[in-house]
Amino acid sequence: MIRGWANYFSYGSVSRAYRAVDYHARERLRQWLCRKHKVPGRGTARYPLQYGYQKLGLVELRRERRRFPRAKA
Repeated sequence: MIRGWANYFSYGSVSRAYRAVDYHARERLRQWLCRKHKVPGRGTARYPLQYGYQKLGLVELRRERRRFPRAKA
């Protein structure tokens, strides 16, 4: 779903927006995992960044940006 959003909104300079979306997606995933498994705190120790990206398949838009088509003027 995030890839589709990035493809739709990939016009102009998007690096700051992608950074913000990456951060928000990571934090919301951690919050959801903590609530689901009843883990106190923010979940940064139990669910590190690589857990979300490698094990759960979360997409990092900053690295995927090269694969998206460019806008045509």
